[in-house]
Amino acid sequence: MKKDTLDHIDIAILNILQENASTPIKEIAAQVFLSSPAVSARIERMERQGYILGYHAQVNPIALGYHIKAFISLEIEPIRKKEFYPYIKGCRNVIECNCVTGDYSMLLEVLFPDTVTLDQFIGELQSYGRTRTLIVFSTPVEHRGIQLTTGDTEE
Repeated sequence: MKKDTLDHIDIAILNILQENASTPIKEIAAQVFLSSPAVSARIERMERQGYILGYHAQVNPIALGYHIKAFISLEIEPIRKKEFYPYIKGCRNVIECNCVTGDYSMLLEVLFPDTVTLDQFIGELQSYGRTRTLIVFSTPVEHRGIQLTTGDTEE
């Protein structure tokens, strides 16, 4: 994927969609001074080129009963990754799993209703290797999109 196929209007559209993916095309068009069909064509092109991977609603985990957010580091032998990946993909409380460098090879972000169920999950994970868990007290900066500027692309 070539970054230099984005111009300043594409970047503006990406920033708008990252802020609110349900922004109407007509409103985006007004903000970038293009027609609605031109904006739709640009969005479709960026989807095809892989710049836009999908559209998601941001939900409130606490309102849904998930009061515990944690990051779990897992040290796993490389040979066990083949069996670990299908297992972790099936764990609904795991909202992200990353293969990382350092003392631990996996970093998981998880949501649980309480510490009891978190503890049970950690017990299951320990069959794959050593864990280290960090429970989140607060999140001063929530997950946010990549705020692009025209200097971020080569034109």
